[in-house]
Amino acid sequence: MNLVWNWRRVLRHAWSLRLIALAALLSGLEVALPYAGDLLPIPPGLFALLSLLTTAAAFAARLIAQRSVSGVQ
Repeated sequence: MNLVWNWRRVLRHAWSLRLIALAALLSGLEVALPYAGDLLPIPPGLFALLSLLTTAAAFAARLIAQRSVSGVQ
């Protein structure tokens, strides 16, 4: 397995990576939510649903050409 030639640019500009990081954060919040007790009135499963939607958006973003990353016109 090899890195793409412009991996630094991909890390800075790719929306798919940003959305994957957001999905990971939301998953972590879902795990941490029970420890917050009644401090946050958030329905169970909300962060899991948001994580699912964010992951789906990351999948779509990965398939769309991004000029700032690929240079496609």
